[in-house]
Amino acid sequence: MLHKIFQQQLLGLQTHLYNFAYVLTSNREDASDLLQDTTLKALDNEDKYQDNTNFKGWVFTIMRNIFINNYRRAAKSCVTLDNTDDSYYLNAADDETAPSPEDSFSVIEIQNAIHSFSPEYAIPFSMVLAGYHYKEIADRMHLPVGTIKSRIFYARHKLQEMLKDYVGR
Repeated sequence: MLHKIFQQQLLGLQTHLYNFAYVLTSNREDASDLLQDTTLKALDNEDKYQDNTNFKGWVFTIMRNIFINNYRRAAKSCVTLDNTDDSYYLNAADDETAPSPEDSFSVIEIQNAIHSFSPEYAIPFSMVLAGYHYKEIADRMHLPVGTIKSRIFYARHKLQEMLKDYVGR
C-alpha cells in the first residue's frame, strides 16, 4: 500500500521535475534523461524515504545531486590530448576559461551565509531552495504569502551581497 502511494506521489511530480531538469540542463533531451535518472533513483531508494520528510524536497534534492554529479563527471572527462611537440596542452581541460559552479562558491560558504540569517529569513529561504512553493511555506509558517515572498527576496539579496566578493575568484 505504501509503495503505491510513493509511486503516485512520484508520478504526480513528473511535470515539476521535468521543468526543474530543463532549468538545470537547458536542453529537452538532457532534461528527459535527468528526469528518468531521478525517477529510477527515487524508486531504488524508496526504502530510505522517511514519512516525516518533505517528499517533493527529497526528490528534487535527488535530481539536483544527480545533475551535479553528472556535471562533475563530464568536467573531468573533458580532456584534450595534445599532439604538439612540446605537449604544452597535455591533459588540459577543453575550456579552462569557463568557470564551473565550484569556482565561484563552495556549498559550505553558501550554507554558512544562509545559517547566519535570522530564522525569520533563513527558514523560508531554505524551504524555497528545498522545493516548497510560497503558499506551502506561508501555510507552514502561518504567515501571509506576501510576507514570505518579501522575506525570500530579502534573503536572496542579502546572500548576493554577502557573497559578492566570491564572484570571479
